[in-house]
Amino acid sequence: MLLLCMLLLNFLSLHAQENLKRKQLFDDDWRFFLGEETKASSENFNDKDWRELDLPHDWSIEGKVHPKNATGAGGGYFPAGVAWYRKTFTVPDNWKTKKTAVYFEGVYMNSEVFINGKSLGVYPYGYSSFSYDLSPHLKYGEQNVIAVRVDNSQQMNSRWYSGSGIYRHVWLIHTDPVHIAQWGTGISTDKISPKKAIVRVETKVINETESLQEITVTALIQNPTSKTSGRQETKVALSPKSEKVVTQLIQVSHPALWSPQQPFLYKALMQVSKQKKIIDESIVDFGIRSLKFTAENGFQLNGKTIKLNGGCVHHDNGSLGAAAFDRAEQRKVELLKASGFNAVRTSHNPPSEAFLDACDQLGLLVMDESFDCWKVGKNKYDYSNYFNAWWKRDLQAMVLRDRNHPSIFMWSIGNEIPEREDPDAVNTAGMLSEEIKKIDTSRPITSAIVNGGKNWDIFDPLMAQHDVAGYNYNLDKAPQDHTRVPSRIIVQTESYPKDAFKNWQLVQKNNYVIGDFVWTAMDYLGESGIGRNYYSGEVPGEHWENDFFPWHGAYCGDIDLIGWRKPIAHYRSMLYNEKEKLYMAVREPAPEPLEIKQTWWSVYPTWESWTWPEYTGKNVEVEVYSKYPKVRLYLNGQFLGEKETGEKQEFKTVFVVPYASGILKAVGLANEEEQESVTLKTAGEAVQIKLAADRKEIKADGQDLIYIAVELRDREGVLNPNAEGRLNFKIEGPGIIQGVDNANLKDFETYQSPTRKAWHGRALAIVRSTHEKGEVKVTVSGDGLQPQTLTITSN
Repeated sequence: MLLLCMLLLNFLSLHAQENLKRKQLFDDDWRFFLGEETKASSENFNDKDWRELDLPHDWSIEGKVHPKNATGAGGGYFPAGVAWYRKTFTVPDNWKTKKTAVYFEGVYMNSEVFINGKSLGVYPYGYSSFSYDLSPHLKYGEQNVIAVRVDNSQQMNSRWYSGSGIYRHVWLIHTDPVHIAQWGTGISTDKISPKKAIVRVETKVINETESLQEITVTALIQNPTSKTSGRQETKVALSPKSEKVVTQLIQVSHPALWSPQQPFLYKALMQVSKQKKIIDESIVDFGIRSLKFTAENGFQLNGKTIKLNGGCVHHDNGSLGAAAFDRAEQRKVELLKASGFNAVRTSHNPPSEAFLDACDQLGLLVMDESFDCWKVGKNKYDYSNYFNAWWKRDLQAMVLRDRNHPSIFMWSIGNEIPEREDPDAVNTAGMLSEEIKKIDTSRPITSAIVNGGKNWDIFDPLMAQHDVAGYNYNLDKAPQDHTRVPSRIIVQTESYPKDAFKNWQLVQKNNYVIGDFVWTAMDYLGESGIGRNYYSGEVPGEHWENDFFPWHGAYCGDIDLIGWRKPIAHYRSMLYNEKEKLYMAVREPAPEPLEIKQTWWSVYPTWESWTWPEYTGKNVEVEVYSKYPKVRLYLNGQFLGEKETGEKQEFKTVFVVPYASGILKAVGLANEEEQESVTLKTAGEAVQIKLAADRKEIKADGQDLIYIAVELRDREGVLNPNAEGRLNFKIEGPGIIQGVDNANLKDFETYQSPTRKAWHGRALAIVRSTHEKGEVKVTVSGDGLQPQTLTITSN
């Protein structure tokens, strides 16, 4: 039987390759026009002078940051407006008997889609995935034209950078009239033990013909090593123009459980056959794992309690804007994992499919969030204008699309809802929760609630509509709330970066507190100035109080826009993980008599630098983070002192040192013996460029990216953290420079420019492939710097 199943699987794999793909990427060869064009929906409209491009595409990031742009500080001062996309494609004559749909993973926002001049509908929410049936309007054996109008002109509609355009993938979905519904397969695990797991597969099949259809639905399960783990066939009779949900229970022996440490993934090959001929099939990735939430034991994954070291993230990819390239989304997850996070909150909207796929594959837990507001808005043109008419469709789209991702452990239905003190908010929360549980009962539901200076117990009725109570910046209320409501399970959905230790203690010492999500894990565009520091005498206040242009992004992340881990990232990871035990950085000295002022979301500016020549002989503060009981500090081999760094000291200490150039070394002590050390070395003048690509090869598919880190170093190869010279980027061969960055959120040069100043000795270039193979050469040069060239192979 095993041999037969393996032979069948091989046959089906070949069958899938030989036949027309059910899901075809539809990103290539679009034409784009920025501006209104009333006749662009017509199939006969002449678009030959329009710009040619491949998706995903965000036109806002291509524009200039300007204080008069309508998106304002919230949107990062980027341009928005109205634009059109058009694509001409040929439909084979033999598609007449099939069903063809177009599927958009995300268009920001208010998109209207036309096929051959016929409007298919308007979709307001920019973060939902949606599809339209093209079949009734196609010209078979001829050319067809799909046109998309995108209207992001009503500003402001977001509190952060949204991007503009078709910023996620587009697909053609090609099926038989009898087929599996869009997002039609839902997979869960009913019972799990070391010996076996029962996998529940629920598949909605649709009959769009006028006759009775007798079909067979087959589910074939593959384990992480591509071996068959189970199979079941179910015969179904479908009435004309009807649909039915088929439930199959499949036993999997010795299941490999998904976890952040071992993210094992299974595949379900779903097939619909008629008279032994396969007429539709799809592959669904899923994981086998158990979730349990109690006040007594917190969050348990596969029976083991996990404390969440979480971070909130927005959807943008820095210099790429909102464009959701698969590689960009994967790299984001890699950075989060490398920084010690085990969970992420998709604040405040559903993310891209590529991001969730990467979380599944790399092992990052996800709180999947739906909305930033409900009926009452935060901006004039935000989602509150559409909530009553669209909430159900958008919520269903999120849960149906995302429910098979094992990384998702919780749903969130909102963030700091303005009407949260109104009794009607309790009804709305109950309505949203009930709708999710019609689809998925395996995960708990939360939303992020902030106090706002009121008595915290007034939110008890609202929190009772959730399975887990989300606290924004109010975790210190948890102990007294537990006394009042002992059954409540609590997660801090947002916290200030500077409160890392305090929150870690609350998480560790209270079982009913399952974790903390810092605002934020990564810097992002928009909410301009949040997390900033400033000098005395400069304009004070928070990002909502004053205009801080040229700030056009948020500097409150543990990781900056080019992927560098700030010192706070090392500290937070050290609290929750054991991989990193010693770290050293220097608090930025303030030029006397000025002082460095902090804002709510900031931490004091601290750098991996021992290059402060203007402070020679003056005291500077050296911060050491340590999981060792004690640390010692040396400068040029001279012992400067020893201090304790236990939990009582919050695992950190500060040495005040008269600055002198040379080598600064911190050493961790255990049992009074020196264990490991970290050093900082004074840098000389920057004279050379170091280039480091995250990969050596790139796919020649027009989609793939390579990230090239740029560092300015002295003659001995030491990074000069003060170097800010201008860099010029040149590319030769089948590739383009998709974006350049330096992480300086006050540098408002365009992110698509071939030139950029370094900041703290660093910069970043992102290379995108074309559809051609060959060698791609990237050369970086600058005044007084030896040019460097890096070669990439495009396959």
